[in-house]
Amino acid sequence: MINDYLLSPVSVPQEDSALQILSDFEHYMVLRDMAANTIQAYLYAVRQYLSLYRVINHESLMFYKCYLMEHYKPQTVNLRIRAMNCLVESLHLSYDKMTMVRVQHKSFLENVISQADYEYLKNCFLKNGNHLYYFIIRIMATTGMRISELLQLQAEDVERGCIHIYSKDNKIRVVYIPKLVRQDCLKWLHHIGRTWGDVFINRYGSRITQSGVRAQLKKYSIRYGLDPAVVHPHSFRHLFARNFIEKCGDIAMLSDILGHESIETTRIYLHRSTTEQKSIVNQIINW
Repeated sequence: MINDYLLSPVSVPQEDSALQILSDFEHYMVLRDMAANTIQAYLYAVRQYLSLYRVINHESLMFYKCYLMEHYKPQTVNLRIRAMNCLVESLHLSYDKMTMVRVQHKSFLENVISQADYEYLKNCFLKNGNHLYYFIIRIMATTGMRISELLQLQAEDVERGCIHIYSKDNKIRVVYIPKLVRQDCLKWLHHIGRTWGDVFINRYGSRITQSGVRAQLKKYSIRYGLDPAVVHPHSFRHLFARNFIEKCGDIAMLSDILGHESIETTRIYLHRSTTEQKSIVNQIINW
């Protein structure tokens, strides 16, 4: 078990030892009811670390942090630092936790699809009978769900008109499906004979993947003459947030709907995108 590794530093001389550490670390995280995606991400980081260094000590951890900073974006660096800090904690080692790298938060949005392009893309999907991707983008744009959340949607949720989503801190938020969207989606589901189970499945009957959706949206954006940079899953979540703020103005409610831990995260939707800023400047400045 994990307590077999209470030495400082921890040596990992053989492949079997590395596998044991990974197995025990996974068990440690499962017992703490960590999210499945987090567990997989943390295990990936530890595998990477053990492939680079054969000992777990403070010096190697610092080298790993430098390696990450040279090869990855700050968000990825911080994710893997959190993974290693969690491993150190699980091993009861006495090292100080690695500090996160500073992420420069943008005060504006980039690469967000416009309302006009969204409507055009919807119409293209309908015209070509691609109801699967029509409802993928329409539900994201009208609920603000993340792609990971959307792919959990069941036919029963559509029938009920809402989905219960578990957040990272084990809280539950309810995401409501607007009445008109729900009615249209039910018609489609009934037409294809899908009255239960996953809404978004591939031709083999399995739930489609996030990477698959991203790749298909990029392909369709090129096919329909749209900028691939703005046709990605999170873009439709941004579109929902911008539209909600403009029509409602309740940022606290929006923060709850989006499942943000802090209202400060939601404030970015009060700012104009870079494209909008450029357009406004070109329109109003004539001196």
